[in-house]
Amino acid sequence: MNKLVRTSLVVMSLTIALSAFGVGVVNAQPGPKAQILKRMEDHYNALSSLKASVKMDKFNSQLGEHDISEGNLLFIPQKGRDAAFRIDWNRPANESLAVINKQYVLCRAALQTCYTGSVNSTGGGQKGQALAFLNMSKAELNANYDISYSGTETVSGGIETWHLVLVPKTRANYKNADIWVDKDGMPIQMKQTENNNDTTTILLSGLNKNTKINAKEIQISPPKGTKIVKS
Repeated sequence: MNKLVRTSLVVMSLTIALSAFGVGVVNAQPGPKAQILKRMEDHYNALSSLKASVKMDKFNSQLGEHDISEGNLLFIPQKGRDAAFRIDWNRPANESLAVINKQYVLCRAALQTCYTGSVNSTGGGQKGQALAFLNMSKAELNANYDISYSGTETVSGGIETWHLVLVPKTRANYKNADIWVDKDGMPIQMKQTENNNDTTTILLSGLNKNTKINAKEIQISPPKGTKIVKS
C-alpha cells in the first residue's frame, strides 16, 4: 500500500509543482529564461483555482514499458500555505486522492478501501523530489538548482511551449526535472527523471482557471461500508 500512496502523491506533487513553480524564482539573468520565469510568476500570482484533465506516463527504463493513467484535477492554491487538491483517476483504475493540510485520503473503489494519513509519513525519498519544489524559497531554488532554457517545443495537443530544465546542484535521488510552459506562463507538462532513468511525465489539458471551487469538492467522503486504513 505504501508504494501506491507514494506513487499517487508523487503525481500530485508534480502536478502542483507545475502550477506553483513560478513563485519567487525570477532573477536578473538576461535572455528568454528570465522572461519565462517572470511570466510564470505573474501567472501563478493571478491563479485562484484550476480544473484540468491530467495524464500521467510512468516509464520503466529497464523494461521499456509505459504505464499510463488519466483523470481529472481540482486545485486550490493557498498563497504561503500548502495547496488543497484532488485527483480522480478514471483510466485504467477508478481511484481518488485528496490532500488537504498535508493530510491525504486515497480511495480505491474496486477494493472498497480508503487509506488515510500524513503526506510526510509516506517516505523521505518522495519528499526529496517533487515536494521540495513547493517548500523552497527563492534563495533555496537559486542555491539548489541550475535552471536552463532548452528552446521552444510542441507538446501533445499541438500546444507551443518553452522548455526549461532544472538540474540539482548537489547530489539528489533524481537527475533533473523538465517543465514546459505555455504562452500564458502556465506550466502544462513536467517530467522527472530518476537516477535509474525511469521517468514520470505529467501533462495537463483542458485548463479551466479561476472558476469557483467549493472546498467541499476537494474533500473525499468514503461511502458507507468502506474499509478505512490509517497509514
